[in-house]
Amino acid sequence: MKKAINPLQIVLDRLGCCDPVNGALFLWNEVNNWPPHTLEILVRSGLLQPTQPVATIECNGCEENCIMPVIIYPTQCNKPGRAFINCDKRDDIGRVPVNFHHMEQWQATDDLVAKLLTKLLKLSQTLTQKIDDKQWHIGTLLGNKHRSLITLLTGETISLSFSGHIVPLINILSIKDNMLVLDKTTLIRLVNSPANQGGAETPEVRRERLKTRIREEKAKGTKAFLQMVAKEEGISVSRLKQIRDNDIRLKENTQKNSSMVDLLLNAQQAGSKKSRA
Repeated sequence: MKKAINPLQIVLDRLGCCDPVNGALFLWNEVNNWPPHTLEILVRSGLLQPTQPVATIECNGCEENCIMPVIIYPTQCNKPGRAFINCDKRDDIGRVPVNFHHMEQWQATDDLVAKLLTKLLKLSQTLTQKIDDKQWHIGTLLGNKHRSLITLLTGETISLSFSGHIVPLINILSIKDNMLVLDKTTLIRLVNSPANQGGAETPEVRRERLKTRIREEKAKGTKAFLQMVAKEEGISVSRLKQIRDNDIRLKENTQKNSSMVDLLLNAQQAGSKKSRA
């Protein structure tokens, strides 16, 4: 029994092993064998985008199926544009017409995946951050008990990292009712159940992360940097300030307490000297 083609699996697998700069390419003769409407769904969702047509193509002029350059005559006056292969391998072939559609190709990139996830999670596109060629910060997902920063991990396996979990994207992304859908229920459940203590962000770790984000936006010249970070975190600006300034208050209280302890010690020592006298 022939195994059914899973275009979504094909796209993510190829993207995981391709050059991150150029992305993964899919030619017409490949996508033409995908289930009906799949290409349209992936393009409409933003996972694939049309790119420059190919300059060489597999010739079907004979059984050799050579890879040959395509010659294009553009549209002139009333003459439609033409594309063909000029066979120089055999004397009995000559020109082989090429359908322009057969030269089409589509591209998938890490950037497109990051934008797709941001859209499916209904997060702000402006908050998506590329950390390096292997990591993208998508945004913060709020659960009932916890919240977690969602990180897209690219590489051999396209995955999401959050709350101590690493989930292959193919496990939670699927085509249903002619559209791409993300299993957000599973994501929320995992956010509410951190895999380990490192997955549950402590108040101290959260505060340092937010302070770092504030510094980053301020350094970039973002005018409303506090509003941007607060929106990213899903909290108010006043709450963000409270979290940011909490360690300052803690240090002030610690200094005050230290001063009081010093005063008490000095008083006790002075009292001891008087009693001896």
